[in-house]
Amino acid sequence: MFEPTMDSRIYLLDDDERHTAPSGPAVIRPDGVREDIPPQVYRAVAHVLEAMRAGQAVKVVPLRTELPIDEAAAAIGMRPDDLRKNVAQGAVPFRSTEYVDWVRLADLIEWDNKRYAEQQAALDELMGGDSADDGEQP
Repeated sequence: MFEPTMDSRIYLLDDDERHTAPSGPAVIRPDGVREDIPPQVYRAVAHVLEAMRAGQAVKVVPLRTELPIDEAAAAIGMRPDDLRKNVAQGAVPFRSTEYVDWVRLADLIEWDNKRYAEQQAALDELMGGDSADDGEQP
């Protein structure tokens, strides 16, 4: 049985992902009318349903497509100072106004996914050296 984790996910539709298809995913409104939705919206709704069926609470928060550093850090579960350091090092493009540094949500998600993949690869490499995982006897 699926057991959702206590993770947060950000779902963002790119321009080319906003299309719907008559035979694609849809929601049925209470009045019986079918409303076609993009596949990425279906994935977000499925994630919400899985969590709620497992008895978890769900928080859905709309985000702007450009966020101040503090809001961007909160969106990906990172300390603002850590994100500022990465932004200053050029890891995430940003623009500055008089009082606020802004990052595009799409750039933030891309960087966060890349960072996560690199962390997973490093963990996999470390775990790959464990003889208990590959069936060999010590």
